[in-house]
Amino acid sequence: MADFLSPISFTWEMITSFVLVFAQAYTTLGLYKLIFTLIDSEYYEFEFRQVLPAFKNILSYLGIFSFIVLILFGFSKLMVKLDDYPNLQGLIQQIAVLISLYLGLRIMFFVTYIVDDQSGGFESLKQSFTLTKGYFFKVLIMLLIILLFIALPAFLSQYPGLGFLWIAIIFTYPFVNILLAVTYRKLVYSHQDVEDDIAETN
Repeated sequence: MADFLSPISFTWEMITSFVLVFAQAYTTLGLYKLIFTLIDSEYYEFEFRQVLPAFKNILSYLGIFSFIVLILFGFSKLMVKLDDYPNLQGLIQQIAVLISLYLGLRIMFFVTYIVDDQSGGFESLKQSFTLTKGYFFKVLIMLLIILLFIALPAFLSQYPGLGFLWIAIIFTYPFVNILLAVTYRKLVYSHQDVEDDIAETN
């Protein structure tokens, strides 16, 4: 007999998932808000309300998060339908990994635009694509750092005897996001310098 959730259990599971996602969005955006406030505050003096993410920012973040989840859900459904064609399934999975890595590189800074530029969800994706153009290796290094400090401990913690490694993420997560915020600002300034140079030659 197939396992299934009762309506009440399903409802509570959905509510719990939403609360966790909302809390993750709030803390992530709050962290970026704090980082940019510290960068921009001349004397490092600021009020607590300055580091609280706006509700608009949270909605933008959750919109992109939901969009990505829907894509992954659709892809997983497609893979299930291709169970009878393992060769084709494997090929599509390999292509999907490459596409995912490329898109991960290009949309890496969408959160920073949501917080720093008050951009909407899809607007922030477009801005991140523009920002990363011509800076492939710099962005690739950032992606490798993220994989090293967050994805690797999360992956290894699944193995027996290595469960304690998830604790490392508590320390590496803020560090990685600080690097992302600083790199984002450097790339923004680099683009501004290029635009200024072009304007001076006209």
